[in-house]
Amino acid sequence: MLYDFLILPFADYGFMRRALAGCLALSLGGCPLGILLVLRRMSLMGDALAHAILPGAAIGFLVAGLSLAAMTIGGIATGLAVALSAGLVSRATPLREDASFAAFYLISLGLGVLIVSMRGSNMDLLHVLFGTVLALDDAALILIVSIATVTLLTLAVIYRPLILECLDPGFLRAVGGGRVIGLGPLIHLGFVALVVLNLVGGFQALGTLMVVGLIMLPAVAARFWSQSVSGQMATAVIFGIVSSVAGLLASYHWSAPASPAIILAAGSLYILSVIAGRYDSIAASAIQLRHKTG
Repeated sequence: MLYDFLILPFADYGFMRRALAGCLALSLGGCPLGILLVLRRMSLMGDALAHAILPGAAIGFLVAGLSLAAMTIGGIATGLAVALSAGLVSRATPLREDASFAAFYLISLGLGVLIVSMRGSNMDLLHVLFGTVLALDDAALILIVSIATVTLLTLAVIYRPLILECLDPGFLRAVGGGRVIGLGPLIHLGFVALVVLNLVGGFQALGTLMVVGLIMLPAVAARFWSQSVSGQMATAVIFGIVSSVAGLLASYHWSAPASPAIILAAGSLYILSVIAGRYDSIAASAIQLRHKTG
């Protein structure tokens, strides 16, 4: 009975195995970036960038159909363009970077939906917004796995300066002297590029509206289970994998849409973490308060 419920769907159906492999790769590459977004107080930037790739992906979709190359190139181009534009506006004007991202995110969302609505069908719009995780082909799967590999290798190289740039960019400049002049902005740009790459790869599976959920929800949930950055990254990856398996099983057994099911599974883990997590959760705070008053 347990085998039929948990294992059989993945053992018998190739599309379930490809969907699971894509979600696992996205969890491995995206969840650590989610931890860094939380650490940098840029959680909503992920959502803004997810919508920023919509116009480019929509143009690629309408020009070349379900062309992985066209949609990927378009999404990366508009995602990076929005990230750079928001940064330039925040540096050239008194407007904060989060406000700039919010403005460009709304413009990108409206433009992307307009393009698809005028040139495509409702099914085209649903495909771009919500993805087709159960219809991943080998090319899309290779793209997601490649992006996850590049992300993990890059994080391994820039991990220490990236953490320093998150916590104390002034200290990063001071300890490096002249050798690190300009390193902070370069690290930031590289980090944003990794976020855009994972969003572009992930939208093939979960769509532009849902992909950020698998990156951010496990990350914010992991905050309640570990206090170290590396521990939070490992916990977030585990939560992402559990959410993916649970969502895909719910989709298979109860005919639920796969992408929302995965995100709701991740949301359930977040709510559980808020209530009963090891650190700073409602239960942990109540126990700590009881010990103090006792």
